[in-house]
Amino acid sequence: MKKHLQVVGAVVLRDGCVLAAKRGESRYPYVAHKFEFAGGKIEPGETPEEALARELSEELLTEARVLRPYAAVTHEYPDFIITLHTYLCELLTPFSRTEHEQLSWLPLEELCEEEWAPADAPIVRKLRQEWAGGVPTAASET
Repeated sequence: MKKHLQVVGAVVLRDGCVLAAKRGESRYPYVAHKFEFAGGKIEPGETPEEALARELSEELLTEARVLRPYAAVTHEYPDFIITLHTYLCELLTPFSRTEHEQLSWLPLEELCEEEWAPADAPIVRKLRQEWAGGVPTAASET
């Protein structure tokens, strides 16, 4: 029986872009050098929101506000299963790269699902569908 991990990821949007964290080498080649939403495993006794704030503090050296749930996906990899719970987040302080080989602001209209870890790809698809034509702002809503 495969291990089933509960993980969280931050969907951080700014100026029509999403924050993407690119993984480095991995013992699992199907996620190596792929983009993902910053985050990680939910530890025993943590709420998903607490886990996400902790992971962003550890991985990006930033404080974040978890705004609301965005989407959840369960994906079976060859070696394990994950359920990824994503949340819209706001970064409150500047961030730094500590664990990933790259952090990038990727334009929503240019997101390519194949460049993302397979569990994250459905979230990317949802972002592209919902934000097609640009991110709505208070000024553009009529």
